[in-house]
Amino acid sequence: MKKLILSMALIGATTLAFGQKKVVRSAEKNFKSGDLAAAMSDIEAATADPETSSDPATYLLKAKIQTKMFGSDSTNTEKTLEVGKAALGTYLEAFEMAGSDKTSGVGEEVYEADLIGVPDNLRPYSIETLKNTAFDKAIDRYNENDLEMAYSFFDLAGEVDLTDTTIHYNAGYLANDLGMYEEAKRHYKYLLDIDGYNKLNAYYSLVQIQSGQDKDPEAAYETIMAGRKDYPEDKILAEYEIQLLLQLNKMDEAMAQIQEALKNDPNNASILLRSGYLKEQSGDIEGGLADYKKAVEVDPDYFEGNYFTGVLLLEESVKLLNTLNDLSDAEWEVQSPIVGKKADENYKEAIKYFEKALEIRPDNTEIMAILFQINTRLKNTAEAEKYNKKLIELKGPNWMEDGE
Repeated sequence: MKKLILSMALIGATTLAFGQKKVVRSAEKNFKSGDLAAAMSDIEAATADPETSSDPATYLLKAKIQTKMFGSDSTNTEKTLEVGKAALGTYLEAFEMAGSDKTSGVGEEVYEADLIGVPDNLRPYSIETLKNTAFDKAIDRYNENDLEMAYSFFDLAGEVDLTDTTIHYNAGYLANDLGMYEEAKRHYKYLLDIDGYNKLNAYYSLVQIQSGQDKDPEAAYETIMAGRKDYPEDKILAEYEIQLLLQLNKMDEAMAQIQEALKNDPNNASILLRSGYLKEQSGDIEGGLADYKKAVEVDPDYFEGNYFTGVLLLEESVKLLNTLNDLSDAEWEVQSPIVGKKADENYKEAIKYFEKALEIRPDNTEIMAILFQINTRLKNTAEAEKYNKKLIELKGPNWMEDGE
């Protein structure tokens, strides 16, 4: 009798397990036929039952169903995205249950290579299928100018594969463009971890966010140092380093880097400008002015070069005229014509640089006001009136009261 009772119990358990496995088979049949709602209903039942809920193959099938549902939804909305995210979570759960091993069994199936372009019934519906489908949806949204959803789908695809450079560059670019700077930095940092990838654009973008939006020059400088280690000959990174050293008030290091950069690139206008600035700040006015002028010689249309040259000439004229204030009347009578002549020479030379700067940026009212003041000082009445009329046109008759 005991054996009979035991046999009946085994039969009952076997029947129950068979019943649940039948539900899994039904889910698979409905998945293949395209009845995804029925397939999801079946698989939800299977994952809720103790007999099949501990089998990683059950969760793999559920992930496949979710992926097919994700792909079949062409609306590509936030609701679509949530289905894709759920599929990713289920794949990862199945992979972990299978021992996190990509080389055999369910773990291998989770990461099976996707066969793009083949009939649907031959695709493996693996996590790679999810990635490729998310990428396609990102492109669809981008082409429709729905940039927020395009980013979200790129981000989902990137979660599947942290080494896909195309996905993470696109995600970083879009996030940056949308003002999602933390997300942009995350994707750019993924790119920096990939061996053999040309990381220059990632370095440039990351530094710009850290120094600009984050206002964190220390972090930007650390990024630049990593970039310089990877790309020691890159001129843009060299310029960024000098700029950040100036921001961090590391003048000696900045000058050393400038001199090194000028050895490799002696006609780089922006580096010459920074060299001039450092010399000016250290008190070497002649050296600073020479570098500013050379920057303009190298690139006549360099706005900053023309502007800085004009400003320094202007400042030197003011300094010269201020020296007269400390002289006795007798000394003033002697020195005033000499000092005034030299100051006027600087003013006349400055006009050339300010006029070029205004040619480059014709709506710059600050430079118009400077040219008005210089020409007034030099008694160039017609020129002064020309700039006065322009400023009245742009800023109104009371433009002088605006502090210009």
